[in-house]
Amino acid sequence: MKRIKVIKRYILLLALSLCVNINMIQAQLVKGTVICDDGPLPGVAVYIEALQQGAATDLDGVFSIQTKTEGTYGITFSYIGYKEKTIQTTIKSGINDLGTITLETNDLLLGEVVISGTMAPSQMKAYNIKKNAITLLDVVAADAVGKLPDRNAAEAVQRIQGVAVARYHGEADQATVRGTPFAWTSTLFNGSRLPSSNVMGNRSSVLDAVPSELIQYVQVAKALTPDWEGDAVGGSVNFITRTAPTSRKLGVSLAGGYNGFSENGTYNGSIVYGDRFFNDKLGVILVGAIWDRQWGSDSYDVSYNTALSDPVQQNSINTVMLKRYMGKRQTYGVNMGLEYKFNSNHKIYFRGLYDKFNDIRPVYESYVDYNNSRYQYNYRYSYYQTRLTGGELGGEHQLSSTVYVDWTASDYTSNYFLKTPDGSDRKGLPIATFRQSIKGGFNNLSSDGRRYWGFDSPNGVGGNPLDFEAGLNDPSEVMDANKLTLQQLVISQLDNKEHDQTFQLNLRVEPSSKLKFKFGGKYRTKKRDSYYGSNFVYLPGAALGIPNSPALKTLSEMNRESFPMGHGYFTEMSGNHNQYIMDPLTKQQLFDLYKPETLQANGFGDYTSAANETNIYKATENVLAGYGMVDIELSSQWRLVGGVRNEYTMTTLKGKQATISGTPAVTEISPAKRKNNYNALLPMLHLKYSPNEKSNIRAAYTRTFVRPNFGDMTPGEAVDQTKNPITITKGNEDLNPTFANNFDLMGEYFFDNVGLISGGFFYKDIQDVIFKDVSYYNEGGNSYMMSQSKNLKNARLFGFEIGINKRLDFLPGFLSGFGIEVNYTYIDSKVKVPRLIGTGADAHTVEDESTLPDQSRNMANAILFYEKGRFMVRLAGNYRGKSVYSINQQLGPDYYTWVAKNFTLDASATVDIVKGVKAFVELNNLTDEPLRQYMGDKRRLTNSEWYGRRGQIGLRWDIF
Repeated sequence: MKRIKVIKRYILLLALSLCVNINMIQAQLVKGTVICDDGPLPGVAVYIEALQQGAATDLDGVFSIQTKTEGTYGITFSYIGYKEKTIQTTIKSGINDLGTITLETNDLLLGEVVISGTMAPSQMKAYNIKKNAITLLDVVAADAVGKLPDRNAAEAVQRIQGVAVARYHGEADQATVRGTPFAWTSTLFNGSRLPSSNVMGNRSSVLDAVPSELIQYVQVAKALTPDWEGDAVGGSVNFITRTAPTSRKLGVSLAGGYNGFSENGTYNGSIVYGDRFFNDKLGVILVGAIWDRQWGSDSYDVSYNTALSDPVQQNSINTVMLKRYMGKRQTYGVNMGLEYKFNSNHKIYFRGLYDKFNDIRPVYESYVDYNNSRYQYNYRYSYYQTRLTGGELGGEHQLSSTVYVDWTASDYTSNYFLKTPDGSDRKGLPIATFRQSIKGGFNNLSSDGRRYWGFDSPNGVGGNPLDFEAGLNDPSEVMDANKLTLQQLVISQLDNKEHDQTFQLNLRVEPSSKLKFKFGGKYRTKKRDSYYGSNFVYLPGAALGIPNSPALKTLSEMNRESFPMGHGYFTEMSGNHNQYIMDPLTKQQLFDLYKPETLQANGFGDYTSAANETNIYKATENVLAGYGMVDIELSSQWRLVGGVRNEYTMTTLKGKQATISGTPAVTEISPAKRKNNYNALLPMLHLKYSPNEKSNIRAAYTRTFVRPNFGDMTPGEAVDQTKNPITITKGNEDLNPTFANNFDLMGEYFFDNVGLISGGFFYKDIQDVIFKDVSYYNEGGNSYMMSQSKNLKNARLFGFEIGINKRLDFLPGFLSGFGIEVNYTYIDSKVKVPRLIGTGADAHTVEDESTLPDQSRNMANAILFYEKGRFMVRLAGNYRGKSVYSINQQLGPDYYTWVAKNFTLDASATVDIVKGVKAFVELNNLTDEPLRQYMGDKRRLTNSEWYGRRGQIGLRWDIF
């Protein structure tokens, strides 16, 4: 109740301020909407030369100019790639609505380039928005996304300068700005932070659930203004969903394709319908998209004995696994928008969203276990489901010629869950484990009896990772379904849910066209339920030595189906690995194993850990934010924007913790509750200098922050007594948020023929970096290792970026259709990681230096395109340098896991068949680039995954 009273008072103060400004400030207002044949034009420069006053249109093509003067004047509209237009209008007292102004493309300037099939119109929109923005902003328009082979929201932003994506089995699923950890990049939907049901409890949003067809614009802000949410050390990616068009629109697309790895077909389709009714007062938009594709990958995984005390043996091999994924992905999305214009001064709108992503992937895992001299075979039926649903209601109101109010109330929910196996009252990921002894042993062990790669071996005995041979003493002792016995059943829980409810109110006061004030407040309540990391474990009595237990079941005794071969089994590696192919269980057979009667019949008992519940928690987070900012046009060339944002966060987590007492040690479970409240005061200042109408120089100082991840604050205190020392993992309610002081200096120059060159420098001074801390202690005769997130040493990040988009229209004839788009980002970061060496009185701490996790030093995009007449062809390359994936704080940098550099090449082509009908071809991963990870030495592979090439062909029809 107290919190609600604070919110009410805050809104009341805004309302009082609003009333005062309405009464005190009066001026003439000129407003209107600028469109082209394709709809609204954002970023149009609107200027009254005689009064030396101007403005730029917003994303809906709307502009407004304040003036103290009445009379007849010429108003000029200019837009990159369009003919300049001047109209005469008489400005009278009060509000002057010019209605709709239509601009035409500049055919003399662009020749044959600007047709509906090319990228030029979308680049015009993006560049004009960027040119007129008050902050460092990159933009991708919807029609640009549709002309590249990018099928989800993450892939839509990967071409932007300074943006990197994470790839999960061949598809991008997360985005980060300027190489910072993924959780440090804020993902927004229509200006509000998107809820995250991320597995690990961090705040990064998984974007593969959002079809690209639902997006109108993507804005990437690298330096924030106070009216943006402030929790973004890297930057913010704002996805703006489609809104109602200015006139009736209906378009459909349909495509079919082929995945070269799974050797199966794919298809996708979309429909976009928009119209206006009741004298254009009511606008409607409806977008539907479906993308159904077969996919597959081979993943080669090596684990090492890093837990051993001998430094040499820490590089010995524990297991080698050959893992195959072969399944189906289905993405469904529906976006609905309604808006009603009461008149030119008042509008309300609604946006609704339903996205569903099904990731259906049976997984087949074959291990060679060197430590235990055995084979292991796992089969799991993975049916991950991601659902993003919700909507928002808002309004925009012009209360006088100088005062504007807009508001939004939104409700969004993100779910990530598993609902298998059928027939069991426990849900999650079902995993059946079979094992087979290797009685003859191995012939490729080193002098210490362990398995190495040759470059790690004490006496050089070994091999190399991508030329794997098990090294059996008895070559006939291969994996055999008649000898693989069922030794474990596990259900790994996963059911994460985040629910956000948000209300925002913004007030703009514009005493003149050169002076603008903006104030606002936002309240968000977040509820999170997390069921992850808890495992239900069933073991057979026969494996535990329990007398009179039923005999272990072999794989061959169960209902099975044919192994999915696709293009072949691990054909990218040397040698023949077909001995590891096992016909898997049927899905129903796997589910039946978990039925109570089946468990009982096969002698399985429930051996779930008592500490299982410590990984489950519920969280509530309330955020109250307010800001104030001023936008001052110092002259025709200089513009200053400054202000401050404040965000107060109140977090409560409830769960269970494990404590140890007694001798011998006994684990006890008890309820736990954690609170973490903190404040973030965020000053921001931007300076923009425009020496001419084609160029800008921007400087900015901003302070931003990142909230601690829920998973780091969890009240759970998990205890694993099977390890020596006993391992305790606990949350930390006292974590401080991570803050950053950000400095940017950037320049940009816009070519007449829809092109751009830009570049600049950036620096981030980061405080209170959150990291996993490991400590050791003794108590009651037992040794313990404690793992807990803490605020560790500070970090810094420096970099520069440069890019160019240039049409080579100065070349003769056919060659004039070529163009290039290249951007490059260099990032250097440093963070110091404390490491404990020794134990007892000899223990001391050293500091290792590392780059930030997930941060690549080099990132680049290169696009070669051809646009002329009815044809458009694009060849797009994306490069991301190596980056730290995980940090082994206990052993140091030689045991850090890295993601190797990666280069992917995609292509697309479009041809206009007849007016409104286009045929297109899209090809992905033409280089068949694998994704690889290694530990320390680049030769010491930990994972290599191949997922093949894919492509599709289809038609788009703009009916009207």
